Amino acid sequence: MSAREPDHDLLFPGDARLREAVQAWIDGLARERRMAPNTVEAYGRDLRQFLHYLAARHGTPTIPMLVALKVRDIRAFMAARRADEVSGRSLMRMLAGLRSFARYLEREGYGTVSALGGVRSPKVPRRLPRPLPVSAAVALTDTGIRAGEEREPWVLARDAAVLALLYGAGLRISEALGLARRDAPLPGIDQVTVLGKGGKQRMVPILPIVAQAVADYLAACPLPLPPEGPLFVGARGGPLSPRIIQYTVARARGALGLPDTATPHALRHSFATHLLARQGELRAIQELLGHASLSTTQLYTQVDAARLMSAYAAAHPRAGR
Repeated sequence: MSAREPDHDLLFPGDARLREAVQAWIDGLARERRMAPNTVEAYGRDLRQFLHYLAARHGTPTIPMLVALKVRDIRAFMAARRADEVSGRSLMRMLAGLRSFARYLEREGYGTVSALGGVRSPKVPRRLPRPLPVSAAVALTDTGIRAGEEREPWVLARDAAVLALLYGAGLRISEALGLARRDAPLPGIDQVTVLGKGGKQRMVPILPIVAQAVADYLAACPLPLPPEGPLFVGARGGPLSPRIIQYTVARARGALGLPDTATPHALRHSFATHLLARQGELRAIQELLGHASLSTTQLYTQVDAARLMSAYAAAHPRAGR
């Protein structure tokens, strides 16, 4: 395909008026609603697939066509996606994206896509986090388990500092890697500002042991780190890729005999679960994690209850009788 030939699958089918509305909606998601880039991309992809579906059955999609849709049209599309083995979670996100675009059309005076209101979102069981044992979480942040690897000491210190932020401060990997050098949490600094999902900032307390891990990395790093540049860099000085940290954890869990569920994100889950197990207050944990909804944080109460029931079933003399 030449540079002048756009990929047909990446185009939004429809007349000029519809395509203009789609582009304005996507721009609004990113600029005004400050949605994460991955979410914006997913919403756009879902709408594009829906418009291709309509185009194959009814011709060029238009805004009046969308307004005139029936509930059965939406259900038929969902059934087609299920036939392609699309998960219930993806279908739920797809409906959320279509409804977002429908709300945009209504706000702009194009009319109401009432069919979307008559379709229920598929029920999706909420996946529970899988926390690590305290000893495993601590071991993953220790450079000692990777001492035999043929990697430079500063790289080992870098990875340990990133993992310390995930477990010691509950950061998402994107939040840790998004820190600038000028904002490095060093000894004497007891909190750091991170940029979370949707561009929302929050203050996170920093433990002395986490700050020391960051200081050890900076002391060992041989590369120049400008104040405005990233705190964590790769071998050539560019921003560190999340894949490097994922690979690091994969190697470490092999050395520790941990399951595949021991991932960088599992360290964040472990941070929350271990706090809760030690009588951490749920609302405070919500603030630390940057969850928009308390219901998301409440998943950890289910994890704790599940662990309690498992211990009961294994130990109680009457269990299983």
